[in-house]
Amino acid sequence: MNTPARRLATVVIAMFLALMGGATWVQFFQAPTLNNDNRNVRTLYREFGNARGPIVVGGESIASSTAVDDPFGYQRSYANGALYAPVTGFYSIVFSRSGIEDAMNTELNGTADSLFYNRLQDLITGRQPQGAIVELTIDPVIQQAAWDALGDQRGAVVALDPRTGAILAMVSKPSFDPNLLASHDTAAVNEAWAALNADEGDPMVNRAIAGTTYPPGSTFKLVTAAAALEAGMTPATQIAAPDVLDLPQSSATLGNFGGSSCSPTGTATLLDALRISCNTAFGQLGMDLGADALREQAEAFGFDTPLDVPLTVTESHFPDAEAIDAPQTAIAAIGQYDVRVTPLQMAMVSAAIANGGEQMAPYLVAAVRSADLTVVDQAAPSTLGRPVSAATAAALRDMMVAVVASGTGTSAQISGVTVAGKTGTAQTTADAAPHAWFTAFAPAENPTIAIAVIVENGGSAGSEATGGRVAAPVARAVIEAALR
Repeated sequence: MNTPARRLATVVIAMFLALMGGATWVQFFQAPTLNNDNRNVRTLYREFGNARGPIVVGGESIASSTAVDDPFGYQRSYANGALYAPVTGFYSIVFSRSGIEDAMNTELNGTADSLFYNRLQDLITGRQPQGAIVELTIDPVIQQAAWDALGDQRGAVVALDPRTGAILAMVSKPSFDPNLLASHDTAAVNEAWAALNADEGDPMVNRAIAGTTYPPGSTFKLVTAAAALEAGMTPATQIAAPDVLDLPQSSATLGNFGGSSCSPTGTATLLDALRISCNTAFGQLGMDLGADALREQAEAFGFDTPLDVPLTVTESHFPDAEAIDAPQTAIAAIGQYDVRVTPLQMAMVSAAIANGGEQMAPYLVAAVRSADLTVVDQAAPSTLGRPVSAATAAALRDMMVAVVASGTGTSAQISGVTVAGKTGTAQTTADAAPHAWFTAFAPAENPTIAIAVIVENGGSAGSEATGGRVAAPVARAVIEAALR
């Protein structure tokens, strides 16, 4: 072979090798990425062409798929969409997924490893593949009661079974209708998306567990009181409770709500300080305990710890001890300064106290079933930690009972039921009304529900709001529904 022919053959062989290499790279190595690319219409058709499993609450489907005559094959729809939107999220051909639709996507679309044998049976029998059924822990009666009690106010309600960690209710307002985003009309979906994102109420933010965290106000005094009891104090221990607390290293002072006095003697028992929510007492107590002790106790309750339920929960936060001075420690001890929480976190604090000091991991999925109702996965309650001893939990329970019986939480009283609770009125900015908080559990002797309620910026009461006036009645209504 002469030299020109040899060179031509070499070029042709190189081109064939490049062509085969490129084809192999695209068809094999890049195939998973290309198949999962949201811009791949064929992937959308394939995914939406399968029967996606339902999301079930109380035996009823709150999200389901129906066969339709269009290229996508099935239409996702949501019953009581706004009520459950913070839980279900949405499933959209334009904007992908959120909520349980995202967290449990492989189960719902049938591709999870746990469903391998089901897929194999479908292949052998020629049966149409179907996604799994995802059963939630939400109690529809409690969920509806929380929705109704919150009314038109912005805020959130979270209810837990303190014995297991099962999430019984998760309400966030304002909410949205996920059906608007599940439509196969892409123009309508884009219009709805734009409107929801432009809404100043942030209806797509799940205030119960994610997005913006809140100052907990006086509900955090439960954590401070827990640290004091764990350090050897008792509910009867006398602590300083001045009318005004002079903060060291500054000219600033800390007063009580409305300028009130906690005690004519300048001291109060730890129980009474919590019962009437004395700011000056807990400010001084926080400085006496120190930032290290407060942070350690907060972390024991789950602050600054990643958590999935399986929805991702925004971490609650207590300031680093090295970056907080004495005056800031006093303010942090009453749930202000840089302390930030989710409503779920405060429900978890109450739940741990209710459960004798054992904190159960919160969870939202009770079971996963195949299309033929065979149980594929069943939730098993697990312990997250033990933030306080049984003795401390019992003392805190009695102190919280006093809050509702004769303190700041009397609006949460229920005839024939002993309710343990704690109010909170959290300052935000100088030009905004405070957030109203209440966290509680009941019946105090044998708790079956723990709850946290936040009403943003005082709700309908505005600047006149307190946790006892605004949030406690919401909690009472939810607890009553649960106990019925």
